[in-house]
Amino acid sequence: MKIVSWNVAGFRSCLKKGFIAFFNTINADIFCIQEAKVTEEELEFRPEGYEFYLNCAEKKGYSGTLIYTKKKPLQITYGMGIKEHDQEGRIITLEFPEFFLINIYVPNSKRGLLRLNYRMKWEDDFLNYIKKLEKQKPVIFCGDLNVCHKEIDIANPKANERNPGFTIEEREKFSKILQQGYIDTYRYQNPNKIIYTWWSFMHNARERNIGWRLDYIVISKKLLPKMKQAYIYNGISGSDHCPIGLDIEGE
Repeated sequence: MKIVSWNVAGFRSCLKKGFIAFFNTINADIFCIQEAKVTEEELEFRPEGYEFYLNCAEKKGYSGTLIYTKKKPLQITYGMGIKEHDQEGRIITLEFPEFFLINIYVPNSKRGLLRLNYRMKWEDDFLNYIKKLEKQKPVIFCGDLNVCHKEIDIANPKANERNPGFTIEEREKFSKILQQGYIDTYRYQNPNKIIYTWWSFMHNARERNIGWRLDYIVISKKLLPKMKQAYIYNGISGSDHCPIGLDIEGE
């Protein structure tokens, strides 16, 4: 089974920048999209052979998650079931026989860390959410987690210590998730590789590879024997993020 995740920074724009060619080439079983910024009426891409599930933000043109899947899930859940978190379309959970698959777009703490306190509550509530699911079956969650976990995950760590996405608070919350029995798949397989998934559009950052690793596929430790290969497709453009992927044993 191949799982792919991509923050497209606006789906309609990305569709004009090579998304369909990548989608067709990669032939994912499950394709998770963050920052879709579309309503169902605006969703023109409906590929044959895939079910699709869209969670829109209440605010039009903002946030939003979308999943295309070849395999029909047993159940679909939108959000965490917490009203203050579920207005921005940031989570879709699909239940399959072997695991739960969560597509997630974690809130940015914003410039000046204006939303850091909210982000901390989100993190605590999300951890409680996945631990509850874990009692039933293993969990895979993927998407833009808006955090660089370690210094290896960001080009200029010292200059970014109090910038959103690299605060010690955000990094510690991600560490806490991993300590609860979850695996950052790409870093597990590539402990020393310097590679990024997001680059600013400014100052030729992508050409200079001045980037951040903000996108992850994380699995329950119970699924580790089934994990095959993790990918970062950093040669794929179309957004300020690049896609990521995971091959895992499954039907």
